[in-house]
Amino acid sequence: MICIFNPEHDLCLANGGRNYVPPASARMFAAESCGLMGLLYPSARCISATGAATLPEEDGPIVPWGWDMTLKGWLLRQGVPERLMPSDAMLADWRELQHRTSWLPLQPHSRAVTTHGEIERLLTHCPDLVMKAPWSGSGRGLRWVSGKMTDHDRAWLDRVVRTQRCVIVEQRWVVSYDYAIEYCIDAEGLTFGGFSLFDTANGVYRGNRLLPDEEIASIVGFQPELRTSLESWLMENVAQRYRGPLGVDIIRDSEGNHHVAEINLRHTMGMIAHAYFALHQELKGKVFVPTVKYYSSDVDNR
Repeated sequence: MICIFNPEHDLCLANGGRNYVPPASARMFAAESCGLMGLLYPSARCISATGAATLPEEDGPIVPWGWDMTLKGWLLRQGVPERLMPSDAMLADWRELQHRTSWLPLQPHSRAVTTHGEIERLLTHCPDLVMKAPWSGSGRGLRWVSGKMTDHDRAWLDRVVRTQRCVIVEQRWVVSYDYAIEYCIDAEGLTFGGFSLFDTANGVYRGNRLLPDEEIASIVGFQPELRTSLESWLMENVAQRYRGPLGVDIIRDSEGNHHVAEINLRHTMGMIAHAYFALHQELKGKVFVPTVKYYSSDVDNR
């Protein structure tokens, strides 16, 4: 098995092309931290999709952080047989599933807009909004609007609508907790993989707290009925079209309400942290930050 750490995946989804070149910072993080995938697949060979690579000629499963057209293009250029990858049609369908409009049924607090006027009308009822690019993740593609739109806000909205069809808008919550439910979908259906509790700053991921599932559920005041309705929706709308890891990010606001923030059809840092904590129970309560030190066995992380 070959595991490919391509944390630039969300950027590649937004671009949609085979020949997209991610920013140097994303490529550097991928190259330096590809061993993180080894926490999930200990016997695999872990690489990043940067530069040229010598891949084995024999057939074998390829497991990336997330599948996208850019990764497929890179693999084809390395001489990997196309039969080892999802088809172009499948990748296009998975990309469409990742468009934020796909999970609006789970987000009664969100709506898709295309014009300045729609945003301005919403601001008269709710003065603090967040605009989200439909193909974005990990805190990218977010823009906050308070009181009124600026010229920069209008230009940003126009650019996103032009390239991604619309912008998703919702109230800006006062966040008490950011957490996620991790899953995997295979031919047998949907498998629960645990909870993850993570820290953010202005929507950008900052690290996971190393805690047992039951403690995370207690801290965030998790509501079992939310899991029931969420899993029913995923089985009906996603499981028939997608195979692989999946994470659902959820916000608990200051009033105790839980809101589905986004769905990622890929591996997540929550999954990595979950696997790391299973190996290092002595680090309970610490914050896991995904850097090279966390998969080096000879480093004391305390």
